Amino acid sequence: MSIVTFWNNGREQTGKTISMVAIATYMAIEHNRRILVISTGHKDETLNNCFWKEKKQKKNMGIFGPNTNIAMEDGIEGLAKLVKSSRIQPEMITNYTKIVFKDRLEILKCYSGGRGQYDELRQVYPEIINAANKYYDLVLVDLDRQIGEETENRILKDSDLIVATIGQRLTSIDNFIELKKNNPMFQSSRTLILIGRYDKFSKYNIKNISRYMKERNNVLTIPYNTLFFEACDEAKVPDLFLRIRQTNNLEDRNAFFLSEVKRVTENIVYRLQDSQRKM
Repeated sequence: MSIVTFWNNGREQTGKTISMVAIATYMAIEHNRRILVISTGHKDETLNNCFWKEKKQKKNMGIFGPNTNIAMEDGIEGLAKLVKSSRIQPEMITNYTKIVFKDRLEILKCYSGGRGQYDELRQVYPEIINAANKYYDLVLVDLDRQIGEETENRILKDSDLIVATIGQRLTSIDNFIELKKNNPMFQSSRTLILIGRYDKFSKYNIKNISRYMKERNNVLTIPYNTLFFEACDEAKVPDLFLRIRQTNNLEDRNAFFLSEVKRVTENIVYRLQDSQRKM
């Protein structure tokens, strides 16, 4: 049972959330793990749009059938109340999620209410994440800078692995290099570097970036893929992955996208297993 947190510096669009979506979806299909994705933002519909269109109904539907649990609107709010009253149990969390793949992938949405209440409940995210870690095989956290520096640092400290998502631009790369020099958290083997929205035709390709950053086998990518980015806006990401999963034509643009998602996933699994062996 592990926590993997997806982080960026919050100052630019790096494709952090949709990169996490690709990894979570692929892993749920190809690996026998029960995964929970937690969004820590406020009124951010990016994650929602990847998996469903909001409807005014209380039944929680998944691809492989309806969730028999009670669907909770703004589930994070209900969980926050349980934390504050010291009544939260790990197995309760699934009652507040939305199911994508039954027994494989669940989503805990971001809070969509008022800003004042978000400022109060964001402080309980670390407790919710740690409770979820006792129930799910893997907890993927989409870390939003709105959550505040103190809470952000608590979540990063509790994470088994940090996926630092940076842009494919020299300024973004240089900013991360400077941050890494001054922050031991990003110097450890717990950190993987991920280029989101990756363009293999850029002069800042994976080979050149790795050389420039003096990183060996640590820089990963989620390539830009038109079909995937469209699916992220149309609630069709699971359908897309199920459709292209058997793609093996190396000339097919989807094959390169899928191979990189697989490479990232395998690196995450390996790092987590290696970390557990060292414990």
